[in-house]
Amino acid sequence: MKPLLQVQQLEMEYADGTKALRGISFDVHKGEFIAVIGPSGAGKSTLLRSINRLVTPTSGDIVYEGESLMTAKGTGLRKLRSNIGMIFQHYNVVDRLSVLENVLHGNLGRMSIMSGLFNRYSEAQKEMAIHLLKKVGLENEIRKRVDELSGGQRQRVGVCRALAQNPALILADEPIASLDPKSSAIVMESIYENCLEQGIACLVNLHQVDVAKKYATRIIAIQKGQILFDGKPEDLTDELIVRLYEGKEDELLAS
Repeated sequence: MKPLLQVQQLEMEYADGTKALRGISFDVHKGEFIAVIGPSGAGKSTLLRSINRLVTPTSGDIVYEGESLMTAKGTGLRKLRSNIGMIFQHYNVVDRLSVLENVLHGNLGRMSIMSGLFNRYSEAQKEMAIHLLKKVGLENEIRKRVDELSGGQRQRVGVCRALAQNPALILADEPIASLDPKSSAIVMESIYENCLEQGIACLVNLHQVDVAKKYATRIIAIQKGQILFDGKPEDLTDELIVRLYEGKEDELLAS
């Protein structure tokens, strides 16, 4: 099966000399649910932000359905990005807008600039947004401003916005890091169940090893910008986990 996404020898060095990624390579296939784990500073967020070109890697290539994201520009890059949903740790929602309006923003990448500017959403787009919100238990919050919601509810709005894009791939960057255990469980279930139901591939950054093992079909472990492990959750041994978090055992205990 041809990969949906190919990450090829990705390198990222920041202006201060910090090497965040060191020759990262892996493929993602349709429907995979991949957890990326590793200690703080391992390069997890840089990896996801590079894939969506929120930052530009120093070298290497990112190929999505046969097209390079590294060389894409303008409308070409916008088109590729419209197929990749993004869920952020700090929600990245617009507080002054309603829950429904925030979710509808997931359609902007597939709309003309004028239609997006004047919020000309179709009835089908509105119906889908409401359907997604009902699925994550926010049917009673649809008309509320987002700044009236709890952190867990705001993150579920972010999940629905990403799903509203009708993407083939979702990138979730530490989506439960700022949430309490109950909200974390609801958000992870929302991401997992919707991706499974719609056949969406997902790359999710997680600190919590137990959560990664529970949901992932595959785990990629990163340490100091390099892949230490790439395989099935059941093959990730305790010894390897200890090695992964060597020097940062406090994070492992916190997870």
